[in-house]
Amino acid sequence: MTARTVSDACSGAPDTPPDFTVRFWGVRGSIASPGPDTVRYGGNTPCVELRCGDALLVLDAGTGLRPLGEALMRQGEPVDVDLLLTHSHLDHICGLPFFAPAFDAASRVRIRAGHLERERTMRSVLECMMSAPLFPVPVEIFRADCTFHDFVSGETLAVKPGVTVRTTALNHPDGATGYRVEFAGRSLCYVTDTEHPAAGRDPAVMELVRGSDLLIYDCTYTDAEYAARVGWGHSTWEECLRIADEADVKRAVIFHHDPRRTDAELDVIATAAEARRPGTLVAREGMALPL
Repeated sequence: MTARTVSDACSGAPDTPPDFTVRFWGVRGSIASPGPDTVRYGGNTPCVELRCGDALLVLDAGTGLRPLGEALMRQGEPVDVDLLLTHSHLDHICGLPFFAPAFDAASRVRIRAGHLERERTMRSVLECMMSAPLFPVPVEIFRADCTFHDFVSGETLAVKPGVTVRTTALNHPDGATGYRVEFAGRSLCYVTDTEHPAAGRDPAVMELVRGSDLLIYDCTYTDAEYAARVGWGHSTWEECLRIADEADVKRAVIFHHDPRRTDAELDVIATAAEARRPGTLVAREGMALPL
């Protein structure tokens, strides 16, 4: 099923609100982890597709961006997409040089990031990654209309008519940005990579996600594992549910799985999370949800 087919399948009658759908193409954190133990949930690193009516937004550009790009090109139409990056650690941007629409002269790709200090830009980061001896071809090989848009976390972005994107700074080494996408009276929050405070909830995160319809959250660890990983910049699935409860979030999605986490272990987390907060989902590649 192609990305467009997913959106079409979720279409309602003419008097219903425009489609607002999300599909997961990469759900793993830190490093891609293919293998027999990760087949069901997937081993690609973060990439999430949003369809807001006719607008296409993509959250993060991990290894999951490559199969998404191939699916988009199979539609046979020029691609017009906004890539919203949380940060520039490799697991979140390594799919960019393999994004097929970037090599299509008829396509338009806008790359947005809000975590960098002013002396750096997202273009300069990508130029560094796509240079010798790290990569064989430079960023100039892209044939699409590729533009870079740096902003400051905390700004509100008007990426498309009717689509509003609120942002906030997250607690992660080298910085990161959380996103809240609002469209047709509904809202989706994407909060990864971030570390929760030792006591209480992160006020910036709480303000961003309050009352949202769907929260996709960094659940790299369990509470039991977190004690040995303080300062690493990640959170837990239990904290995700505490945030969802206190912020009146309708549904939470456990995301950014530890690369060592097996399908069987994620099944255990899924069962525990459902018992604690019914309706909670564990993200898996290919999962598509209407809002």
